[in-house]
Amino acid sequence: MKRDLFTTLLIACIVSTLALQAPGIDYPHVTAEPQKTGWPLTAEERAYVVDKPEYDRRPGRESNKHLPQLWPVVPSAGYWGGTSWLDTHAKLVDYVQANKGPIDVLLVGDSITQQWGSPLDKGVLNDAWKMHFANYKTINIGIGGDKAQNVLWRLDHGGVEGLEPKVVIVMIGNNNMFFVPETGVEAAARGVQMCVANVREKFPNAEVIATHILPCHAPGVAFYENIKKTNAALAALKLDSDSKVHVVDLWSDFANADGIIKKALFTPDNIHLSAEGYAVYADRLKPLLDKFLGGKGLGGDVVLPAKQTGVTAPGE
Repeated sequence: MKRDLFTTLLIACIVSTLALQAPGIDYPHVTAEPQKTGWPLTAEERAYVVDKPEYDRRPGRESNKHLPQLWPVVPSAGYWGGTSWLDTHAKLVDYVQANKGPIDVLLVGDSITQQWGSPLDKGVLNDAWKMHFANYKTINIGIGGDKAQNVLWRLDHGGVEGLEPKVVIVMIGNNNMFFVPETGVEAAARGVQMCVANVREKFPNAEVIATHILPCHAPGVAFYENIKKTNAALAALKLDSDSKVHVVDLWSDFANADGIIKKALFTPDNIHLSAEGYAVYADRLKPLLDKFLGGKGLGGDVVLPAKQTGVTAPGE
């Protein structure tokens, strides 16, 4: 039976709507966001992201409920005022689109990840990465300041579309510590778990390295203590019960036996890593990457977007 033009257009509209609304994995809450997945953004989604500060888009706000335990596990675009965060994401989307297809390593996270080297900065990977992994074609989509929920949004809105990574390295959660007084540490840990679940769904054949949150500041500081508690909650989730997920705990590499961080491995802010810190991090990653990639890669060169927007993500 032949369909008339109206029926054909209606079916196409329904399919398109479902594509915009149905995420690849099940999240525990459905927000009022008009476009749940996909890139480019519709006009409605762009207005929703740009015109509303992130706190106005948190799960629960659409029904005037306070649901902080859901914040880290439900996608939410970041917000630095105006279009700045979205422009930064768009630049990384262009970078990913310029490098579609097979790659060796995909780096996912916040400023610790961004500072491996990024098109948002100098456009080249740092010395520690080049020394250990120069032969691995690597794409870095870290954005400074991102929380787990921001990474989830980026993964669902064009952030990795078209890539075929062999290994994905996820380090996220530090910035969620600012909200632990409201969300609790268990929710922060589940945010990391949800990011891992997202990349597992998108890249079922890839090996995923999930790192615990690095220590920072000092024992007795609430931020430091909440990181310890979040890592303990993350360990209890047993992410590596999935044979494709490999958990790396870097705490003893970056903190002494008494819990005090190893100052030489950090910049003066006691949060971000020094060149020596990245060397230590790379040393821990090398056995896993060499195991998964066999010491052979696709080559270290990646293509930068044709148009450089000059957007630089903040360092934290």
